[in-house]
Amino acid sequence: MEKILLDTDIGSDIDDSVALAYLLNHPDCDLLGITTVTGEPVERAKIASVLCWAAGRKDIPIYPGAAEPLIIPQKQKSPHQAVKLPNWPHQTEFPQNEAVNFMRRTIRENPGEVTLLGIGPMTNIALLFSLEPEIPTLLKQLVIMCGVFTYGMEAYTCLSEWNSRCDPHASAIIYRAPVKKIVSAGLDVTTQVIQNKEEILKAYTGKLLKTVLDFSGIYEGTRQSITYHDPLAAALIFEPSLCTYGVGHVEVELQSTKLEGLTELQKDPEGNNYVALDVDRGRFFRHFLEIANR
Repeated sequence: MEKILLDTDIGSDIDDSVALAYLLNHPDCDLLGITTVTGEPVERAKIASVLCWAAGRKDIPIYPGAAEPLIIPQKQKSPHQAVKLPNWPHQTEFPQNEAVNFMRRTIRENPGEVTLLGIGPMTNIALLFSLEPEIPTLLKQLVIMCGVFTYGMEAYTCLSEWNSRCDPHASAIIYRAPVKKIVSAGLDVTTQVIQNKEEILKAYTGKLLKTVLDFSGIYEGTRQSITYHDPLAAALIFEPSLCTYGVGHVEVELQSTKLEGLTELQKDPEGNNYVALDVDRGRFFRHFLEIANR
């Protein structure tokens, strides 16, 4: 079993919910808890609880975390998917100002065993690492959806990825941390795993994925596809060979507002950063749908 802590900005893009459904259905996932991050983290916690309750997992602790970035202004003020909360039973009260302590306590109780999965801005994780510098050394690994590293995306006008751009100073802190292994699924790779509306409606047969669809905009026609940014990061915990990697150290741009959050891999075979460079798309979808539709 893989012991996992999930840190998420669920409620903005639908891929966070898709990733959570995958984790809840994975037979080898021991989901120790969930922390939420960025604008209105309590509303995001409520959305996470919808999926946990739908999966029969009311026991999974959920903690709202940091609402604001470390330094820069907020770019992601609210989770628009919260408008769907009245449709579903969910937890309404959560511990306040305890997310970082919960993460710290859980990691200390399971030294060398916890994978911390970050699929939102890195604020909570950076606070954790800054407040208790020993914590990174106690992790099994840090797996994140963050960065862009190969710049082969003509469709994107911004060179930095959203999670990194929303709190670049937090990204810089976590990339410098002495974690044994940091695995990054960057935007240049995650954009290779996308399904259109017709493929999704045909493929989503499981209960949890159908719950996700209510939050997605697929039924209303406001969304025509899903890109599996966060589900790919989650899948790499269990199937790391889905991707090929570059190894080294990652630097984050902090000076230029135009390029804030820009990530650069400096190759070094002794580095602790493993940056995804490519993905086996067909194998990913076979794996993901087999697990998420359980």
